[in-house]
Amino acid sequence: MTDVATPTGSFNYPTQVWVGAGRRSELPRACEIAGIRSPLVVTDRVLASLGIVGGIQTTLSDAGVASTLFSDVQGNPTEANVADGLRALREGGHDGVVAVGGGSAVDVGKVVAFMAGQSRPLWDFEDIGDYWMRADAGAILPVIALPTTAGTGSEVGRAGVITQASTQTKKVIFHPKMMPIVALCDPELTVGLPPGATAATGLDAFVHCLEAYCVPSYHPMADGIALEGMRLIKDFLPRAYAEGTDLEARTQMMVAAAMGATAFQKGLGAIHALAHPVGAIYDTHHGLTNAVIMPYVLRFNRDSIAAKIERAARYLDMAPDFDSFMTFVLDLRARLGIPNALSDLGVGKDQANRVAAMAVADPTASGNPRKLDPIAAQRLFEAAVDGRL
Repeated sequence: MTDVATPTGSFNYPTQVWVGAGRRSELPRACEIAGIRSPLVVTDRVLASLGIVGGIQTTLSDAGVASTLFSDVQGNPTEANVADGLRALREGGHDGVVAVGGGSAVDVGKVVAFMAGQSRPLWDFEDIGDYWMRADAGAILPVIALPTTAGTGSEVGRAGVITQASTQTKKVIFHPKMMPIVALCDPELTVGLPPGATAATGLDAFVHCLEAYCVPSYHPMADGIALEGMRLIKDFLPRAYAEGTDLEARTQMMVAAAMGATAFQKGLGAIHALAHPVGAIYDTHHGLTNAVIMPYVLRFNRDSIAAKIERAARYLDMAPDFDSFMTFVLDLRARLGIPNALSDLGVGKDQANRVAAMAVADPTASGNPRKLDPIAAQRLFEAAVDGRL
């Protein structure tokens, strides 16, 4: 016996993940497993105008599964998107959701399915304490997810991020049964993603892995998944960016995105805590915002994470020190055309106090290895706006 405390943690792992080119053709079987006979297909406005969603609905109809389409989902979705989707689901008498798209569409699809049988308002289920236990778990409808980006990993997550329009605050709606029954990760659905979107979503996945890895709580399984996720992104994101039809690279990036979302059940940190209010106030792309903010928070956290970053750098086949890792991050961003400053995204310092206050209050802030107070948050935000690293 020793006086050293033994580690303590609680672990969860995600749903069925079917990976491979052409696996969207297995959607009818996934619906059968989930018990979905009449799905509402939820997607965003852009995808609805393309052939991807039409092809998915044809796959369903050919198998005798009737569906209707809801596509009124914006880039940073609000409660109005959820309310409209919920209305479409109830009016159509649907018994489940097929969510097709990036994180926004998949999040809305999951939240619509979650709210289908609830009597309380949406914000009563914010991810605070045990608020999720307020829900009628038996009334939550099943979801099948088909991601079209490799970034958020929402297809293996138990939550959805929705912006409360009145306060311009991103809020997390959580329940264990929001997890999709099956995630169909078909890299062919990401082939049409432009290089800029490929870079932004891919670095979103990298941030998920990095922040989860740096969270100081005990979860060695998440740490291992995060490390391998970072390696896959290091090796395959530049390939997917340079050649969008590279199916091996696209496949590996879809897996890495799911790994990032699996790892961040451990928690996130100040990158997300700052990116959430920036996205809510300035309507910036979430993954791109994370990518811009990342090195500023890395430097802020340096003294608290140096030893872990040294181990990560060794695993990623670079010199095992913090500076090598930081150089890699900066070089990767530059190689992928990521701006160095938030001002390049149209973000100014006019609401710096508000962003800082919202960042400190964001639930992801608690996972940061170094305490994020309002002064530090404002300094980080202003440095990121100016590009002062």
